[in-house]
Amino acid sequence: MARDPVTAAERGETTVADRVVAKIAAQAAREALERLPKEGHKPHATVVVHREAAHVSVTVELDYPSDIGGQCGAVRRRVTERVTTLAGMDVPEVTVHVERLHSPHAGHEARGRLR
Repeated sequence: MARDPVTAAERGETTVADRVVAKIAAQAAREALERLPKEGHKPHATVVVHREAAHVSVTVELDYPSDIGGQCGAVRRRVTERVTTLAGMDVPEVTVHVERLHSPHAGHEARGRLR
């Protein structure tokens, strides 16, 4: 005996927790940066979900000198793509914070400006 198809309204809805979207965003940022920074310096993300839209903030550490703007743009694009694909959410905003720059010219002890 075949059953009638259940309408979408009767099935309910699936929600994705903010912390899951944050994990997707952090992984996407790692993917965008191609090579991971030193161990312990992995990107992390915070997310605020408001009605099917995820407002994402990602914090990264980058090598210096490098194309910082280009890397931030790549992170924005990859995070938008992955959150949209995997969580099914619109991503109107991705803010990328560069927390620290790592220079091969500065040792771990150096904490000043490089010239």
